[in-house]
Amino acid sequence: MPSTLGYALLGLLARRPQTGYELAQSMRIPVGYFWSASHSQIYPELSRLEADSLVRSRVVPGPGPRDTKLYTISAAGRRALAAWVVMPAALEQSRSEELLKTYSLWLGDPVGAREMISGLRDRHHEMLSRYERIAAEIERGGPLDPATPRFFDYATLRRGLSFERHAIAWCDWLLDTLS
Repeated sequence: MPSTLGYALLGLLARRPQTGYELAQSMRIPVGYFWSASHSQIYPELSRLEADSLVRSRVVPGPGPRDTKLYTISAAGRRALAAWVVMPAALEQSRSEELLKTYSLWLGDPVGAREMISGLRDRHHEMLSRYERIAAEIERGGPLDPATPRFFDYATLRRGLSFERHAIAWCDWLLDTLS
């Protein structure tokens, strides 16, 4: 049974074959908006997936002096991913530095506290703007079909949009309260 990272990689490979480098880039954007993995975690996980016959690889010419591997999800990998995606998901255990700081913000200088929250608000606005640009691109692509990856790209994006809007509203509330 793959790890969560393994399932993330299978999900990317179900969309299209990719090299390890391309998978690392895809783990950064778009998957990095909601799940993270380091470059050094990806290759060992690909080896495990290949050993379990969930992915296959073939050597292809690389952009530099060395050849590279192109990974493809296998039928067994697709079945494992399809079974995993419908299993109940665990509730997220959040590790949020912004909430950890807010928890003890009463100890900070009031001006510094407002500046910190204002900075958070700005970053959430930047992320919201980025998500809105991506949403506009997806929406320009025509009707969304729930049987396609594009629909679920949009579904995860809508969650991100909602999160950022809520975070901005929370920052606004906190800034009003601290004023």
